[in-house]
Amino acid sequence: MAALSYIWVLVLIPILTKKDDEYVQFHAKQGLVLFIGSFVVMVLGMIPILGWLIILPLGWLAIIVLSILGIVNALAGKKWEMPFLSKYAKKINL
Repeated sequence: MAALSYIWVLVLIPILTKKDDEYVQFHAKQGLVLFIGSFVVMVLGMIPILGWLIILPLGWLAIIVLSILGIVNALAGKKWEMPFLSKYAKKINL
């Protein structure tokens, strides 16, 4: 269930179904921040030239890499904190 947290909109499943599981909620909060971050990348990616050539490709690459690392660590049973984004995930109360 924790691994689902890193697959875009599927983050809603662990958030809504596993409210009592601290481990799943840890990963769900990080997945939610990553999900919101994907929208930020999409919006900034609409900026002509700079967005199309730099922000969009690098942003999606970062999101994909962080998602894969999150899934791998969730399946391994580790509480891995994402660089830069974990501080925002800690502030979320679900």
